[in-house]
Amino acid sequence: MTPPPHTPDGPHRRTGDGTGGLLHGTTTYEALRARAVALRRRGHSRRQIRDTLKVHNNDLLNHLLDGEPPPQWTRRPNAKDHLRERARELRRAGWTYDRIQLELGVSKSSISLWVRDLPKPPRPRRSPEEASAIARRGWEATLARREAERRATKEAAAAEIGPLSDRELFLVGVGLYWAEGAKDKPYARRESVKFVNSDPDVIRLFLRWLAVLGVDQERLRFHVSIHETADVATAEAFWAEVASVPRSRLNKTVRKRHKPKTSRKNTGDAYHGCLVVYVTRAADLYRRIEGWWCGIVGTPHPPG
Repeated sequence: MTPPPHTPDGPHRRTGDGTGGLLHGTTTYEALRARAVALRRRGHSRRQIRDTLKVHNNDLLNHLLDGEPPPQWTRRPNAKDHLRERARELRRAGWTYDRIQLELGVSKSSISLWVRDLPKPPRPRRSPEEASAIARRGWEATLARREAERRATKEAAAAEIGPLSDRELFLVGVGLYWAEGAKDKPYARRESVKFVNSDPDVIRLFLRWLAVLGVDQERLRFHVSIHETADVATAEAFWAEVASVPRSRLNKTVRKRHKPKTSRKNTGDAYHGCLVVYVTRAADLYRRIEGWWCGIVGTPHPPG
């Protein structure tokens, strides 16, 4: 028969109490737990208790220390410790989750985790106006956080691009023109290079692309297309600056007739209409653009 295991404190005996199955010789479970709890309350760590009591079974040690919090010095520092303590102070003062969230700028789930053992304060009675104001402030805080996240994501993505090589700009420009520029149709031959857009950055990129292709500035023609109710003079000055040309280089502005039944959103001081860029003597250039696009997408050149 195999003898029971021994430790420096004496033999162990098997038990069926679910505590790991090991207890020290004549030492009862209750006495061993009392010693473990006493050591814990004097500030001992689990390792120190284990080595002192010669308990090397984790299940048994867990049972012995069940319900006893670890001493403060054994806890790892947490960046939110000060927020947790402040949340608990505010909860004891009767603050609601909503008020604590607005004060500390942390989520309700974190607040709930930190203060759930504290008594729940009586629910204050609020007027509809007060409730609406609290909800609005909470929503404004959420929107501000989302906007900050949105801006950070965009800034990080922009930093991933870096400077464009001429070839990269060339390929981007081909795709941009094929998405936004005028195209030839078998039923209506228009082998010309004409580009229209309301986004100033898109116009600047298109003009950079034309420069990479070696298109002379003298071959470019510009005019503004805008609703007749807008400030035409301001729009012309705006697009002349975007295109880096004197205002005198702009041809006559095309005014779109206003339709009162149409609900337009692009109004106000930020509305400048569109700039139309036209390249003269560009039939051969258009054919090359179409060929470049076919090369990018890997399709045969369309007939005609």
